[in-house]
Order: sequence, then structure tokens, then C-alpha cells
Amino acid sequence: MWTVIYIAPTKNIAEKYQQALVEEGILVQLRAVGSQQSNNVSIEILVPESEAEEAHELLTGIMC
Repeated sequence: MWTVIYIAPTKNIAEKYQQALVEEGILVQLRAVGSQQSNNVSIEILVPESEAEEAHELLTGIMC
């Protein structure tokens, strides 16, 4: 099962975080939230439930 660990405000930010997590060996999916008509749509960052805690810690480190 996939778990949302963060909701990025833009696709560019989500892709940046996705790349950083993938480099650490974490499987990552991105999913748009709401209408996909706009370029400013929020993006959910999802990881497997078994990797959620580790991914969240890595993401927190990346953001700080």
C-alpha cells in the first residue's frame, strides 16, 4: 500500500523531492491533487507504507 508523506505545492518541487528520495533508494510515486487543468496543482508524494517513516525522515532532512 502507498502512503502520502508530503503534499508539494508545485510539480517542480515534487519532482525535486522525488529525485532526492530515489537517489536514496526509496520507491516514489507522484499524484496530482484536484484539477489537473492548472500548472500550479498540488502534488502528493507517495511511498510504500514500509518505507514511509524512513522517507519522511529523509524528506525532512532535505527540506531543512
